[in-house]
Amino acid sequence: MTTEFESLVDALRHLKQNGYKIDLQIEGDQLKCTNSGTRLDPEQCTVDHVYRFEGKSNPADSSVVYAISSDSKNVKGVLVSAYGAYSEPMKEKMIKLLKMDHH
Repeated sequence: MTTEFESLVDALRHLKQNGYKIDLQIEGDQLKCTNSGTRLDPEQCTVDHVYRFEGKSNPADSSVVYAISSDSKNVKGVLVSAYGAYSEPMKEKMIKLLKMDHH
């Protein structure tokens, strides 16, 4: 999946069609599956794809979409995270997983 998308919504739709159906959120030094409550350690995960979006009216309104899989937990999900002025501090293990040089 090396497609570039016009919008965050297009990227999320495409990823869902390709099996990334679980919404993930950062909780401490883990990822949490919002529908099941399953928790994933960063070491159990792989970032398969990364897409960045900047707000058209405000460049500070930016986000990153991560397509993340965990074979050991049988999970394929999506993490949407703000970056720039609105980004939240992350623990070191999470920073290593989400480092910005994936693709």
